[in-house]
Amino acid sequence: MRRRIVALGVLAVAVAVTASACSSSKSSDKKTDSGSAANPGGGGSGLLSTSGAGKTIDVWLQSDAQKGWPAVVDQANQRFEQATGAKVNVQWQQWENYTGKLDSTFAGSSGIPDVVELGNTQTASYIAGGAFADLSSAKNEFENSGTWLKGLADSGTSPDGKLQAIPYYAGSRVVIYRKDLWTKAGVTTAPTTLDELFSDLDKVKAANSKDPNFSSFYMPGKNWYAGMSFVYGAGGTIATQQGGKWQGGLSTPQAQQGLQQWQRLATDYSVGGATKDEADQDGIMAQGHVSAILGNGWELGSVIDKKTGNPALAPKLATFPLPGSAAGKYTPSFLGGSDLAVPDKSSDKGLGAEWIKIYTDTVSQTALAKFAIPNTTSLLSVYEAQAQANKSTGEAAKDTWFVPNTPNWANVESNNVLQNALESIATKKSSVADAAKSADEQVAKTLNASG
Repeated sequence: MRRRIVALGVLAVAVAVTASACSSSKSSDKKTDSGSAANPGGGGSGLLSTSGAGKTIDVWLQSDAQKGWPAVVDQANQRFEQATGAKVNVQWQQWENYTGKLDSTFAGSSGIPDVVELGNTQTASYIAGGAFADLSSAKNEFENSGTWLKGLADSGTSPDGKLQAIPYYAGSRVVIYRKDLWTKAGVTTAPTTLDELFSDLDKVKAANSKDPNFSSFYMPGKNWYAGMSFVYGAGGTIATQQGGKWQGGLSTPQAQQGLQQWQRLATDYSVGGATKDEADQDGIMAQGHVSAILGNGWELGSVIDKKTGNPALAPKLATFPLPGSAAGKYTPSFLGGSDLAVPDKSSDKGLGAEWIKIYTDTVSQTALAKFAIPNTTSLLSVYEAQAQANKSTGEAAKDTWFVPNTPNWANVESNNVLQNALESIATKKSSVADAAKSADEQVAKTLNASG
């Protein structure tokens, strides 16, 4: 998933990091293969290697880390260098046009990095294309592999169960709302069920009825992350695979119940966003006519940003996980985030895997938890303790969903299949049943396409 963040976990406060990111110059020494199973290097599996004296590995990381947590990268590089004798050349990347750069690089035979970062919805297509080394035999050597966040772990695992990408960090969606507006409407506690949420929104809507542009809950019609959360929360799914064939799942009674709940938000409580996506919802909330949105935790910071938002709203905002059908249950959040993989064409697979092992171990992930949701449920409490707002995103990360794990999923996204279906529901151009049937047909056709 492409993101436009600085740090996912730091919401209301800007955290200054004084350490600069390590970006050592490329060694002129020619690298030799230390990454095959034949080179036992330093791992019990025989896959990881600590034999790196005189070598330099290339690591492609997104600039999110450079801006948000450079000290975390630095300490991992230092420990890696101490353990292996190898240097680390971090090459900072940008999400924009990133897959094009990966494609052209992997198509060649030179300049192949030893570690790459990918958004978790990008990973499946590269796994299917054979772009990454199989790390299955070394899984137990990666700390916390038994408690990795499911939405990340699933994205890095091939359909036949091979581990080819390691979870890095994540972001989850929560309700960001105006405490002041809710309190004035008589709502003083966060809802614990969807029924309570709708009841509270009725009160907020009534209290602001004189404002024709007011949204008690702004829900863009093309926000498929939100729409599908309601589908999964009702027990439905986007698609299932049977007998080697994919079938769309939105026409089931459970999925349609979820879509009807989402439609209620998009039509009864939202104004002006039926044909839009969620890209600018934080800026819209900053204008003062919205009491709540469903967004990534970091969007709270965007709403109050000094340059693009409204800092005056800072003391008025709070968050809570989107509640579910019963108290104590949440509507599952889409878990976006990043994975780390070793390109199969890397000349130092073993060292690349060793660097990932160190960068995703408990020490590194504990440090990262000050800024973003770590890759393991065992460290969510560390993340949640950093700021009050993190409690909501940490809780939401415990109950998540992810897209069908198939390389053709990227085409469903790029063809806007779900976005268009939801827009037709939000604008009432189609019934929920008709929109679901059409989307199911397109999803099945796309996921089952060959070549």
